[in-house]
Amino acid sequence: MNAQTLRYVLPGLLAALIPAAATAQIRVLPVVDGVLGRADGAVQDTLHTTTAALDQTVGNLGTIRIDRIDRFVHDHRDSVERDDTGAPARAHEVLLLDPDPAALRLAAQAGFTVVEQGDAGGLGIAYARLQTPPGKALGSAIRALRHALPGHTITSDSLHFPAGAPGRAAAGAALPAVPQGASVGVIDGGVPPDPGLTAQAGFASGAPHPEGHARAIVSLLAGAGIGHIAVADVYGTDPAGGNALAIVRALGWMQARGQRVVSISLVGPANPLLAHAVAIVQTHGMIVVAAVGNDGAAAPPAYPASYPGVVAVTAVDGHNRVLFEAGHASHLDYAAPGADLTAIGLDGRAHALRGTSFAAPLVAARLAALSTDDDVRATLRRADQEAVHAGARTGRGILCAACRQGL
Repeated sequence: MNAQTLRYVLPGLLAALIPAAATAQIRVLPVVDGVLGRADGAVQDTLHTTTAALDQTVGNLGTIRIDRIDRFVHDHRDSVERDDTGAPARAHEVLLLDPDPAALRLAAQAGFTVVEQGDAGGLGIAYARLQTPPGKALGSAIRALRHALPGHTITSDSLHFPAGAPGRAAAGAALPAVPQGASVGVIDGGVPPDPGLTAQAGFASGAPHPEGHARAIVSLLAGAGIGHIAVADVYGTDPAGGNALAIVRALGWMQARGQRVVSISLVGPANPLLAHAVAIVQTHGMIVVAAVGNDGAAAPPAYPASYPGVVAVTAVDGHNRVLFEAGHASHLDYAAPGADLTAIGLDGRAHALRGTSFAAPLVAARLAALSTDDDVRATLRRADQEAVHAGARTGRGILCAACRQGL
């Protein structure tokens, strides 16, 4: 008896394990162990094999993440380098926060040249983009500039990646009521024209450029009842898109629009420029919602989800089990459906989804629906009352469970 047959013999047990261990839930393993004593020899062998494959997949998440980043850096080596922490970043450039004339002179003496200088995103954050000295690796350049400019904040323009992956589809359910004027901002890739799209702007070369991840997120927001969606494309056609500076500029655009709730389904390393920008927009009443990523609980904390005050979101499947591949942040606020649901892709057809990327916009949709004033704490209290508690791994509970939809 093979695993595909077992899917129908033991649907409650193996639904999370089929069609591959990579889409499984780690919480089913004790149930598998309990069944082994009652199964015949062929079933035992299949279950042991499937369980072993799942164990290997869970254990290898860290290796998978490293290999994925290695391939990305190698494939885009003209545009992307590793910074001093080993994270991928825009090649040949560093960011200097709050530059002053003396600091810029010292940087020039060290071989750095100014590419751009100004106010990041119009948020009152002075910065300078500096080109690294010819032939000097990015990590070494950052360390050298920090040595030349002690007391200054110097960072790479670190990259952020979408937090979504393929999955299986499921049927839908009734949606919670959403006020007619509810609005959510999305910082991601670009999208094609859409009835709910009220504004779109590009913050990378070639942007706005439609791509599937962002299109799925907009589809989920529309399905959750959001009728006003603003999209900031931070990727465009730039291999080094999704960088910290692009996201900061997108946040500035969202603030200028008066956007109250913004969803970011991207993950990357901590970056002082982005951290500063997030803190500023929060002081103006913006609720930033972010996914915790899909690199497993042992991965480094995901940002921007880990910044203070950001609403950090994990994902659950159709049985309200946290996805085994879900990453983590320094804190966790809510969970929402991130598997066993579908959304519209660039081809206009429904596609199965899986990943924390798709949970974040559903939480953002509920917060936008519950946001009736300028008091962020009041909005979150209303969300807490609505959330379905399902254990510590879902934070303060599951939001938008009824938003799971088949399109």
